[in-house]
Amino acid sequence: MKSMKKPRTTATHSLAHLDVLISGASIAGPALALWLARYGARVTVVEKAPALREGGFAVDFRGEAHRTVLRRMGIWDEVHRRQTRMGRQVIVEADGRERVELPAFLMSGDVEIFRGDLSAILYERTRDDVEYVFGDSVATLSEHSDGVDVTFDHGAPRRFDLVVGADGLHSRTRRLAFGDESRHLRFLGYYVAGFGIPNHLGLDRTAQVYSEPGRTVMVSNYDGDPERAGAGLVFASEWLGHDRHDKEAQKRLLAARFADMGWPHAAVVLENLEDADDLYFDAIAQIHVDGLARGRVVLLGDAGYGATMGGIGTGTALVCAYVLGGELAAARGDHRAAFAAYEAEVRDYARGCQRTSGNAGPFLAPPTERRIRSRDRAYRLLASRFLAGFFKRLTERAANGITLKDYGPAEGGPRTGRDYASRNRQP
Repeated sequence: MKSMKKPRTTATHSLAHLDVLISGASIAGPALALWLARYGARVTVVEKAPALREGGFAVDFRGEAHRTVLRRMGIWDEVHRRQTRMGRQVIVEADGRERVELPAFLMSGDVEIFRGDLSAILYERTRDDVEYVFGDSVATLSEHSDGVDVTFDHGAPRRFDLVVGADGLHSRTRRLAFGDESRHLRFLGYYVAGFGIPNHLGLDRTAQVYSEPGRTVMVSNYDGDPERAGAGLVFASEWLGHDRHDKEAQKRLLAARFADMGWPHAAVVLENLEDADDLYFDAIAQIHVDGLARGRVVLLGDAGYGATMGGIGTGTALVCAYVLGGELAAARGDHRAAFAAYEAEVRDYARGCQRTSGNAGPFLAPPTERRIRSRDRAYRLLASRFLAGFFKRLTERAANGITLKDYGPAEGGPRTGRDYASRNRQP
């Protein structure tokens, strides 16, 4: 292992004295790592996956707060270079006739990118300054007056000054520090699934959506690949208490729930489900915690205020990572002051963004035929030139619901220069 170089930073409020562990290498974790490394902190990111996760759902950004943070991170141009450029998304009848076209801004915001591509951008911007450990997870946390002792599933125990849980809706860090998930997860009455399928409809950055009461099938092509498409399934349900790791049971459940739909292409989707090796399946839910910090442990992104879909979660995570990093720098590493200020800054903002997710299930899979027709009428109005601007501003209201502080010279600042290349372990 190469020796670490002494951190270099021009910030007047350097964090060079801090060792910080971030659990989760998707979006929120690397975003915070970028800011902390710019302020000189020694940052380790641990991720249970053996490597960066590729693909995934497309995520979007909308409004001035999102644009400001992307620019301050220095990734605005790169996000635009890799954007999906998604086009028409059409709700269809069972016979294929178009019912209504959904406006691009409603589904894709100002700019849209695959989650995996955004994760890669953040990793590329931080890997020279941050230690990444893949294929491992936090096992236990033991806090002391001067740090947190952490054990891992595979790696040797270590001590850190601070621990950040950025490990998603089903965060292990949150469970260890805040208690069982059942105390924090609020089920919204729907489930969602997604997986790759052949592009049998010949879509080119377009999507088709078919709904029956309480269930919807979507087939989409976001990247222009003539061979591949993505399938999305949403359905209303009671709480199932499913095993999140039993993919075969999930496939059987989905096959039963979506059998005998009137749209012929739904049967094609189910045929491809059987052999899918990339199935995502989860409840549409929200996370509500009583306070975002417990001592030296703090939650960021979906781990603290997440929503499965519809809650502008990725943009919220980037904004809140900017605030958390900035407040730690402003407090010169005093975690008590910084965590309190972070929560005061983002609490209402994160909840406001999260609140929009409550409409995701009923919008995508209305419970009755009457509600389906009502949804379609509403979105015909959205497509009108007269109302499009008004509704665009409406969709940006939650995303813009924060006044961003200027935390100083780390913005666009130099890399810290630490040599972590030999420590970014991907088994």
